[in-house]
Amino acid sequence: MTPVELSRTVLRAVRRAVDAGELSVAVPERAVVTVPGPGGCGDYATNIALQLARPAGQPPLRVAEILRSHLAGADGVTDVAITGPGFLNISLRGTASVGLVEEILRRGVRYGYAEQLTGQLFQLHCPCEVRAVVVMDVVARLLRSQGAFVRTSCEDPPPPEWEAVLGTRVDATGRPGAPAPLDINVRPVPAPADPLPLGRDAARWALLHPAAHDRPRITGEHLVQRESNPLFRVRYAHARTRALARNAADLGFSAEPGDLQAVHVAVPEALHEAEAVPAAAHEALPAPAHAPAPAQEPAHQTATPLLTALADHPRVLAQAAAHCAPDRLARHLVTVADAVLALLPAVLPRGAEKPSAAHRARLALAEAAGTVLAGGLSLLGIDAPDHL
Repeated sequence: MTPVELSRTVLRAVRRAVDAGELSVAVPERAVVTVPGPGGCGDYATNIALQLARPAGQPPLRVAEILRSHLAGADGVTDVAITGPGFLNISLRGTASVGLVEEILRRGVRYGYAEQLTGQLFQLHCPCEVRAVVVMDVVARLLRSQGAFVRTSCEDPPPPEWEAVLGTRVDATGRPGAPAPLDINVRPVPAPADPLPLGRDAARWALLHPAAHDRPRITGEHLVQRESNPLFRVRYAHARTRALARNAADLGFSAEPGDLQAVHVAVPEALHEAEAVPAAAHEALPAPAHAPAPAQEPAHQTATPLLTALADHPRVLAQAAAHCAPDRLARHLVTVADAVLALLPAVLPRGAEKPSAAHRARLALAEAAGTVLAGGLSLLGIDAPDHL
């Protein structure tokens, strides 16, 4: 069961409760399903009971109890627990990770995009300042990914080199004549220096990774190919996932989503902070020479942070669009990259080991992570190369 399918299951539970006269509310169009927060449990959680409590005229815990009785018997659901003020925590029958990976691979880089247009029209406007123009460009991409129509305008014509180097474009200059139903001024803290010498990818990252109220750092640190550079980690993780697919093909097997339970993987120590990563290192998968003997951990434990981050991707895109905050997406991509890098060394068979269903499942998970990284970088206007 995918997060989208689970959301529909939750809505069906609400509808059944309404039909049975247990709740007197209008069935919402969407139920938000996310990974469990602190204190939560299971595979997914939803705040639908808190959302419906006031219109239903009942305490959130009572609404949660009603919905739990209808969710508990749903196909694919093994357990429903109530935590906090009324969060429903849902456990699935060992298919949560399989369904998630299948959905990502099916939807590709559009995973997390809205499936239908909302009909909303946004007018974005910014001053003629390089960071404002870049942030506006990405906010427009994010809003469009969530089904909105967007127009952009800048107070004055931007210099042509901004478009040539940074790939930014605006629809109009000057103040728009007729305001749109949703008019937004984009005014982040200006860049302290010209970012163009960094080139498109590093410049955009330098301007987008900090929150809008933070002053960006326009330095050569964004060009360094080291673990200390978040942009490099994201692009390196993507390149590694693509290299794994090539190496697996050489070994005669391909990705196939599967159950990660009861599989043990070797987890090497992360790359040393001060050690530069060789340019072609993503084609091979040896542990760093200084790493201690790998520890054995269940694959589902090693993969849990990655699965959590991948499942959270649609929510991150929606929130980044709603709050006009590309930095949320940039930080999320770093989280995905760090999580997948912990799993990658165990994806391919080692020594005389033969490819198994576990290897195919790990490869599918790695490919799903690479897809999310590529899609996220694309929304930021940053290239996701297959080779570094």
